Amino acid sequence: MSRRENYERMTEELLIPIVEKAGVEIYDVEYVKEGSDFYLRAYIDKTGGVDINDCEKVSRALSDALDEKDFIPDAYILEVSSPGLGRTLKKDKHLAKSIGERVELKTYKPIGKRKEFEGVLKSFDEDSVIIEETEEAKELAFARADIAIIRLALDL
Repeated sequence: MSRRENYERMTEELLIPIVEKAGVEIYDVEYVKEGSDFYLRAYIDKTGGVDINDCEKVSRALSDALDEKDFIPDAYILEVSSPGLGRTLKKDKHLAKSIGERVELKTYKPIGKRKEFEGVLKSFDEDSVIIEETEEAKELAFARADIAIIRLALDL
């Protein structure tokens, strides 16, 4: 397990009792370096969406817990927020909750002449994701290894 994965796992463990008390759930945790700064991001969610008070409550409690455990030696910026409307679907639990929803899918390499697809998420398994393109009304299967990003499509 990489250092990043270890920090994310340990942070998620600290978050479990905090989110239960706050009445929200963990959507994702990520530890990333952007430019010269490290960020520890906790994304939280609940039915109807989270608000600033939910984020503040979780952020304060998580900050205290992280200060107490002190397992990340680097200086980092802690952020607690909603995953947003166009949330990235990284984990199986995200995909499972999004069956029947419109998604945007981008591949690393072109498939045919395209790298971007949009449609309704029909199903997924360990190796593949299937969407039904809205315009064509046909199902497309993608190897998960070929998918750069999949996220909920925004209705603007």
